[in-house]
Amino acid sequence: MSDSLNTALKRSTSNLTRRRFLKSTLKAGGLLLAPQIVPGRVLGLNGTVPPSERIVLGGIGLGNRGTYDLSCFLGEPDVQFVAICDIKAARREEIKKKADEKYGNKDCAMYRDLRDLLARNDIDAVLIATGPNWHATAAILAAEAGKDVYCEKPCTKNIAQSLALRDAFRRTGRVFQAGTQRRSLPNFMYAIDLARRGKLGRLQTLYAHPDGLATSMSGWAPAESEPPKEQVDWNLYLGPAAWRPFNKKWLDGFNFEKGGGLTGGGCLEWGSHCVDLCQWANDADKTAPIEYEPQGDELHARYANGVKLVLRDNGWIGLGSCPVRFEGDTGWVETGDDGDLAASAPALLANKRAKVSGYPANFHVRNFLDCVKSRALTRANVEAACQTHITCHAANIALFLKRKVTYDPVKNQFIGDEEANRLRSEALREPWRL
Repeated sequence: MSDSLNTALKRSTSNLTRRRFLKSTLKAGGLLLAPQIVPGRVLGLNGTVPPSERIVLGGIGLGNRGTYDLSCFLGEPDVQFVAICDIKAARREEIKKKADEKYGNKDCAMYRDLRDLLARNDIDAVLIATGPNWHATAAILAAEAGKDVYCEKPCTKNIAQSLALRDAFRRTGRVFQAGTQRRSLPNFMYAIDLARRGKLGRLQTLYAHPDGLATSMSGWAPAESEPPKEQVDWNLYLGPAAWRPFNKKWLDGFNFEKGGGLTGGGCLEWGSHCVDLCQWANDADKTAPIEYEPQGDELHARYANGVKLVLRDNGWIGLGSCPVRFEGDTGWVETGDDGDLAASAPALLANKRAKVSGYPANFHVRNFLDCVKSRALTRANVEAACQTHITCHAANIALFLKRKVTYDPVKNQFIGDEEANRLRSEALREPWRL
């Protein structure tokens, strides 16, 4: 082959190779330069929140109240609900259906044992709305698993559990919000602001509505045929409470779910909302009253600063359920769930905010979510919840013993009173002793 032909073939091959390379490079470049279609939800467009800003939520024990709480969470755009744990199969299926319909998928996982849900590393926070028997134990386990917690009340069964709950969240640094949602409602916040800023003068007496002051010990119902474990896990339902045979009355009721010890009556259940508001009004979120005494159909308590707390069912103006009244030496204010306020002088109400009736939890849920992101204290943080519950438990102990008791809120024990001190705690079943 001549040198000229050989040179021509090399040039032709070189040009062909170059043309193929340039063609393939331009094609690839065109793909890179072409507009990329990315779903708006990934970028946080169209009113959605990008995954990096979402709070991944799980639920534990979501019955009637818990289902309502969940609806408040699902209404927030930065929440992604991914898992439900419940001892009842029917409830698990119901909540999964609700979540899957919300997101248009089948992704909501179901668990019977809360330990399996808490083992998931992708869950940031949990909503706990089991019966009161489980509240403190579940919340402590959640904190130790690195989860933030929104927990329905009553949050604890006794004084010892209240302190254990507080210590667990102090130790782990997790965010806690008790389900005392009236702390986030405008009429109650306004009344408390009047008390805390001295607009009523020096505080004298705080009034809380307990909705009953009866106390008793948990009961024992006749044994009934126990359902299959997968349908209803009776042993897990009992959890830390003293064992007893299955009875549908305990399963579907509310009273037993405080466990196997002292049952606190209205003061611990409904009334803890009102006691909590009085605690806040008295700037007592880190302490509790020092004296508790039954007086007729009322319970009178006294703080170290001299302010009196009166738990009473009667004598209210009539402003709806869960009323509270704060009296100072120059004025008073009263409010309740209808959203209205009454005061000793019209000027005290001149700056009140728009009325919100009832007791919706959406404001409280939003406060919790904001604090999950900022790591700030929630309105019903664990310190406040601990002292509110101690106040209710101590009141119930005085009612149960039918006499005055004196409490040291620093040492967290009753002074010179062995009988009262024995009621500060109760035995827990294995393996739930914390």
